[in-house]
Amino acid sequence: MKKITLYLVLLIAFFSASCEDVVEVDLDNAPPKLVIEAAINWKKGTTGNQQRIKLTTTTSFYSTEIPKVSGATVSIKNSANVFFNFSEIANTGEYTCTTFIPVINETYTLTVINNGNTYTATETLKPVTPITKIIQNNQGGFTGTDIEIKTFYQDPAGESNYYLYKYVYSNQIKSNFYVDQDEFFNGNEFFSISQNDDLKKDNKIEVTHFGISKAYYNYMSVLVSIAGNNGGGPFQSPPATVRGNIVNTTDAANYPLGYFSLSEVDVRNYTIE
Repeated sequence: MKKITLYLVLLIAFFSASCEDVVEVDLDNAPPKLVIEAAINWKKGTTGNQQRIKLTTTTSFYSTEIPKVSGATVSIKNSANVFFNFSEIANTGEYTCTTFIPVINETYTLTVINNGNTYTATETLKPVTPITKIIQNNQGGFTGTDIEIKTFYQDPAGESNYYLYKYVYSNQIKSNFYVDQDEFFNGNEFFSISQNDDLKKDNKIEVTHFGISKAYYNYMSVLVSIAGNNGGGPFQSPPATVRGNIVNTTDAANYPLGYFSLSEVDVRNYTIE
């Protein structure tokens, strides 16, 4: 019996080792596309003058590095044609501005010039209602034993509002994003809710509420849905191309990926009791 057991162990070990071989599939590589990360967020209680835009390109499936885009010209202008220029932090693909002036319900236009192409998008800076309280419920979830966190706010009456919620947890790398509209709670107190079932005492949570446009709500709804179906985050590469609001005015067929958004945001930090 001992010999048979040993043979079985060796056989299982052999096949287990064989399963560890990496098989690379020969995939067609599409030409790289410009990716523009242009989320202008104005945190309540700050001036909002410091903003950042990041430029990268898509790359092959097996690549472990995301190519950075340097040497581009990046700017945003408001409706009065006041320009806010973004300067690159040397060789990083990150472009910053320290003089941006955020104004609620103001319309802004983004312009990115790179490799002879001009990319533009226009959006409005949307307000967000303040977070009023965070409530912890220790009998949450389907089992009634999970720690549940609700973050409350008072939705403004008589207007349509759209929200993006972000939950960052100290006990995990992945953040949770989801979107909402006030169709069924217009003018009433409402809340966002944590979607983490593994919260423990002393875990820390950073909650961010974003005021967003209807167009950005529709865009993020698709991304969040794709991410939810694949177990990833909304800013990981989706299995299908999701077009944003940025267009290439030089060559429409060579469209970029990404979205130009402007949001007022409210942030709260909470420690699980």
